[in-house]
Amino acid sequence: QVQLVESGGGLVQAGGSLRLSCAASGRILSVNAMRWYRQAPGKQRELVASITSGGSTMYADSVKGRFAISRDNAKKTVYLEMNSLKPEDTCVYYCNADVLITVGLVRAYWGQGTQVTVSS
Repeated sequence: QVQLVESGGGLVQAGGSLRLSCAASGRILSVNAMRWYRQAPGKQRELVASITSGGSTMYADSVKGRFAISRDNAKKTVYLEMNSLKPEDTCVYYCNADVLITVGLVRAYWGQGTQVTVSS
């Protein structure tokens, strides 16, 4: 079984910073792409940032220049550094990863979500 466990959410004032972490554990051969999504109440889940196993990154336009995604392959962990936070960044943030669980079989897994609240 594979688990993704997130941490680092919380309450912060506008303009502040938070760092989210997501660690993968279990029967894992390797972790391919890792991503952060977020979802506000009543809205669809949206992709915030992604990073490949080789370190290539992409970002949603709404967070470019403010958020940075990174990973530690040895620890099977992905991070999201969030700076210059705005009230509209208030969401539940979810980690997602494509995990090679056996030769030739890749499955997508989700974390349980971590709440980020930005006060104005």
